[in-house]
Amino acid sequence: MSPKVQPSKLLVYIASSFAIVLWGMSYIWTDRLIELNIPVFYFVFVRILLAGLVLFLFNTAYARIKRIQRQDLGKFLLLAFFEPFIYFICETFGLRETGSPTIRAMIIATIPIFSIVAGRLFFKERISKVNVTGVVFSLIGIIMVVMGALSQEALGENFILGILLLLIAVIAEVGHASITKSLSGNYSSQIIVMYQFLIGSIYLFPLFLWKGLDGFNKEVYFSTDVWFPLLCLAILCSSLAFSLWVSTIKNLGVAKSSIFSALIPVAAAIIAWVIGHEVMNDRQWAGIAISTVGVILSQYTRKSKGH
Repeated sequence: MSPKVQPSKLLVYIASSFAIVLWGMSYIWTDRLIELNIPVFYFVFVRILLAGLVLFLFNTAYARIKRIQRQDLGKFLLLAFFEPFIYFICETFGLRETGSPTIRAMIIATIPIFSIVAGRLFFKERISKVNVTGVVFSLIGIIMVVMGALSQEALGENFILGILLLLIAVIAEVGHASITKSLSGNYSSQIIVMYQFLIGSIYLFPLFLWKGLDGFNKEVYFSTDVWFPLLCLAILCSSLAFSLWVSTIKNLGVAKSSIFSALIPVAAAIIAWVIGHEVMNDRQWAGIAISTVGVILSQYTRKSKGH
């Protein structure tokens, strides 16, 4: 008889899966803004600022505000520098320079490999052979899901630069997860994400002033066509999803939580299929099945025998 999953662990898995679904949906709302020719530095800055303010109001309403302790200030500054600042910029422009969402997805899917190393080095996280096998299965499944579109994509002129930017984004995400883990013992998820986004918006503000207001049109920028996806990105994909994700990192660790983040391209593909934007072939469905098995194996923990 298989051991029962602890309710707390089950809630963590549900929370992490919900965060991944929300991030998968973020591509739809981001694409909508890009189609309206809204500058990247405009909607990224507004998204991050709104997300921070929403969490500030939430924490204030429930009397959860906690000041940053002096010894943790450097960690919070570095946390926000890694993500949203470096990650969002390198991911966005990496995608533009490679010209391939598929290659972007494949490179971002390598996050678990770097995370296992970081978890082992900085937090002494134990990873079994079964967990490593799960990571390999997940990567194979993810590649199967995203490879179908590769042959139809035209690669960008600065392809190598794009690859480099995406690899920097991967390293920034691993750094973000590692610092989050180190802070999670002293701060709640909502407090960590609140400071992360408020500080991140300060980093992004000069870029917003520089390029975010290019071609500003009040009728377009303040229309529901722009503000509905912006609010969805800010509240659902940032305030809520990142708070759930910090809780996931706190409970599962850097390495095991990263497996879920690698599944964002899979979630995006399924959502696109559900709403009719994409057609899934048999190889992609097989990839989803294999990546699911991989996630299960990556989370397996052998219970120690006791009396």
